[in-house]
Amino acid sequence: MEDRQENSRVRESRALIWDVARKSGVSISTVSRVLNGRPDVSVATRDKVLAHVRDLGYNSHRNTHTVVRAPLQRVGVSIPNEEHFMGMLHGITDALNKQKVQLSFCSRSSCGPTQTLKERLQADGADAALLVLPRESDEELLELCHAGFPFVVIDPRTPLSDDIPTVTAANIGGARAATKHLLSLGHRRIGLLVGDARWCMSIDRLAGYQAVMFATGLPHDPALIRESDFTLEGGYQAAMELLSLPERPTAIFAFSDDMAVGVLHAALELGLSVPRDLSVVGFDDARFASFVTPALTTVHQPRYELGYTGVDVLFRNRAEARLDAIHTSLSTRLVVRHSTGPSPESF
Repeated sequence: MEDRQENSRVRESRALIWDVARKSGVSISTVSRVLNGRPDVSVATRDKVLAHVRDLGYNSHRNTHTVVRAPLQRVGVSIPNEEHFMGMLHGITDALNKQKVQLSFCSRSSCGPTQTLKERLQADGADAALLVLPRESDEELLELCHAGFPFVVIDPRTPLSDDIPTVTAANIGGARAATKHLLSLGHRRIGLLVGDARWCMSIDRLAGYQAVMFATGLPHDPALIRESDFTLEGGYQAAMELLSLPERPTAIFAFSDDMAVGVLHAALELGLSVPRDLSVVGFDDARFASFVTPALTTVHQPRYELGYTGVDVLFRNRAEARLDAIHTSLSTRLVVRHSTGPSPESF
């Protein structure tokens, strides 16, 4: 009976917070900052939020929204490709084992088309979730927040609301490092394979490249950019286009290792030597990156740490009953191998 009353109070508290945010025209995190007395809110916004708090009868005392919750029993993991994300799964599994919580895989194919996201997740008995590259829209994920279902997004596919907790790799920093490396080798015509341009990782990696080019005063040539689909075949086709230009690039930065291997294959077919005639950089540091010929220079993503940190954020949010969404970015690093070398134009 007490547990039901406690759960009822949690749902009521969350609903009131959402109501305050909606009526005030601000985010949940802004309401949280006002309730916690944070200084980084304008006076006008603070007064508006507090007025709606009073109107709705929400008690902002810390004890009313920091509650003891029932421990999690099973965390569902929605992931697009288990083999490709094996390192991340190891991190998730180790972190959940430490918490003594079970893992279940949430399958989309076995769920009905009319089910809500919460219903699909709970179909496998999950009472919390880690969503890796979720296909669901921002609106669907916000509905999951409304429903009070705890979850964290790892590597969001498209830009999400600030109210949704996320864990990502530092894509901008990784792209900056890769671009600086190529520039240091004398490359000036750098081709880009950006993957799906709508994805967060593509947007951020392109931003990192552009920031370095702008800072060094070098021109940014749109003719050297190709959108692909992060696959070997996509990388091969896009590279064939770039390498057939009258002034072909001396280096290609592919936004995934799969695409980078496609570039290597295209160069081989065209009789180009890597890295003598063409330098190639990937992004991911996949397991095969050091085994292809030549071994691939790439940006290392902390896959294991992304999974482990996703679980950590999930449990910290729940333990602290946080109202502020946590957004965590883990550092990347450039791994220089044999697929990059001096620009042939610098000889």
